[in-house]
Parts: sequence; structure tokens; C-alpha cells
Amino acid sequence: MIEKIDKRVRAAQFRQRLSRAMEDTGVSQSGLARHIGVDRSTVSQLLTDEGARLPNAHVVGSCASALGVSADWLLSLSDRPESAAELLASSLTMTEAPRALVDERIFQWHQEAAGYKIRYVPATLPDMLKTRAILEWEYAPHLGRTADQAIGASEDRLSWMRSAQSDYEIAMPLYEIRSFALGTGYYEGLPLPVRLEQIDHLLDLSEQHYPRLRIYLFDAKRLYSAPVTIFGPLLCVFYAGSHYMAFRDRDRIEVFSRHFDTLIREAEMTARRFPEYLRGLRDEIAKG
Repeated sequence: MIEKIDKRVRAAQFRQRLSRAMEDTGVSQSGLARHIGVDRSTVSQLLTDEGARLPNAHVVGSCASALGVSADWLLSLSDRPESAAELLASSLTMTEAPRALVDERIFQWHQEAAGYKIRYVPATLPDMLKTRAILEWEYAPHLGRTADQAIGASEDRLSWMRSAQSDYEIAMPLYEIRSFALGTGYYEGLPLPVRLEQIDHLLDLSEQHYPRLRIYLFDAKRLYSAPVTIFGPLLCVFYAGSHYMAFRDRDRIEVFSRHFDTLIREAEMTARRFPEYLRGLRDEIAKG
């Protein structure tokens, strides 16, 4: 709900913000008058009139356009001076997502959010928790000679997670980890020894780094989530296959943070029980 502001207060704020915008942009009264098509005396009156009257919409809009700010900000309807187009451009960005692990943008986002909780719904098993054998099986066909470099990048991210002051919460569909263990679906053809090694690796990481690393499993028949990473209050990034879609506006980040809260709250397998579930899967496939 928009807070009601007394007419005199709004008029005073308009004068203050108009003066500030002119100072920030180096525009004089004469220059602004030329830009908006009025006499210099009219601009002088806009800046000095002590009454409660505001200029008409055309004048406000022309001033906003000339000074590169939003009309809503001049009228105290917004605390952000940027125009709507600028706000949209800064709050939503699209970044190419190559089929590779060498992606400095991802690493930069993690570094930017150091000290904040990082919450993650991966598309498959989390890259930074995969063994080298899994990474080679999954990415070598796409990366060719750059596979070693890409795998090194994944290992660097795991090292960063171990040393950074960020907590990591990872939520995955329960079927994802089971499909991996059984070598079905996406993981069809993955040799049993490689799967067993990966399970042991996950067990080691989840036990060594708990509670700073917490892995939850949710039931995809009841809950759904697209692949997404929420970097504290700073950034929310969706993985759309060929591109990342990144939001920086507070409202959207809060919405998707609440979505992640639901995944955790209604998880079939909590972070405390995750190692127990993994051991059960390991026993099942080792005997089978």
C-alpha cells in the first residue's frame, strides 16, 4: 500500500529531488527550461515555490525525461530514481549458459554472495559435489580437450565452498538421487563402480561439512522446482538450459526464497537423514 503523504510535504520533496537531480546531472535552470520547453522563470518557480501545489503531469514527465530519473521518484512515489526501463534492465539479466563447467560468471556470483546462505536446486547432481569420473562421463563428450580444465573449475568451486563463510542448502528431487544410484534415466549406462564411488564421495562431503552443507530430498510428485540458485538477498538465478535468467530485485528474491523454504520444510528426507538414505541406496545397489 502506498503511504499517504501530505500535499505540502510531497511538494517540498519534489523541489528537493528536482534540485538534487539537476545538481547530479549538472543541468542549470536555463538548460532544464530549454529541455522541457518552458521559460527559465517557470523552472525557478518549480524550485522555490513554498506552496503545496505540484506542476502538471506533462511538466513532471518532461523534467524526469530530461534529468534521467523517474517521474515516480520526483513525486515521492518511489525511492528509486531510476526509470522503469533502467530498473527492469538492472533487475533482470540473461546470460549465456554453455554446456561446460568453465563458467566464470557462476563462480563470480558465489564470490559475490560470500557470507550469505546459498540455496540451490540443481538440474542433476550438484557439479561441485561430483567425482572426477562422473564429470568425465557427463561432460567429456561436450568439452573434448577442455575436459580437464572444466573439471578443475568444478574442483575449485568445491574448494571455495569449503573455505567460504557461506552456508549451502541443496534441495533435490528424491527420484534424482535414486535414479542416479540405480543408473536409470539420465544416468543410464553409468558403471556401478562409478556410482558407488560417487555415493561414498557424497557421504564424505555431507558428513564432513554438515551443518554448513545441508542436502534435502523432496517428493517431486507433490512439489516442483526448476533449477535455481538463490544467493542470499542479492540474486536469484534460474537455469534455462542455454541461458541463466538472473533477478536482483528484492521482491522476486523473497518469493523464490519462500519457495525454497517450502522445499526444505516439506522434504521427504532431511539433511540429518540424508547420509542414512544414501547408505541404504548403496547397500541396495551393491547387493543387486
